[in-house]
Amino acid sequence: MTNNDILKKLRVALMLRDDQIVEILELVDFRITKSELGAFFRAEDHENYMECGDQVLRNFLNGLVIHLRGTKENPKNPNDVLAKHKAEIPKKDNTKERPEFKASAKDAEKGRGDKAPSKSGPAAKKPFKKNNTKTAPKVQVVEKVVYKNGKNKK
Repeated sequence: MTNNDILKKLRVALMLRDDQIVEILELVDFRITKSELGAFFRAEDHENYMECGDQVLRNFLNGLVIHLRGTKENPKNPNDVLAKHKAEIPKKDNTKERPEFKASAKDAEKGRGDKAPSKSGPAAKKPFKKNNTKTAPKVQVVEKVVYKNGKNKK
């Protein structure tokens, strides 16, 4: 597991945003920008992808300890800190601010639910008829093969 994977899993598990990770790194006097941090979370084939170094991960873990537990002089309860993170996540509202998009039917009459579409319009099609007059006999493509595995029976 790479340092990038560890950093990604910690970010998801602790529900941290980029600005919170920057603040955690500043607790141990390690300065990093959001764009540098975002490079760690990109896909490996992206042109701006960057491998997370040992120094960044070490400082993040040390800062995380201070962030969750606090200092000796000012201790914190880690569960309270995690609950605060959970409360900061915006909840999705089920209210719809704009009407839902509905694609219009190609045939104007076809989209109406009160009447059946007309048979004379451009969307009218002739029913498909099967031609069952002549059917070709089935041809066996693979021949039956007898496998002789083992000893010959005499």
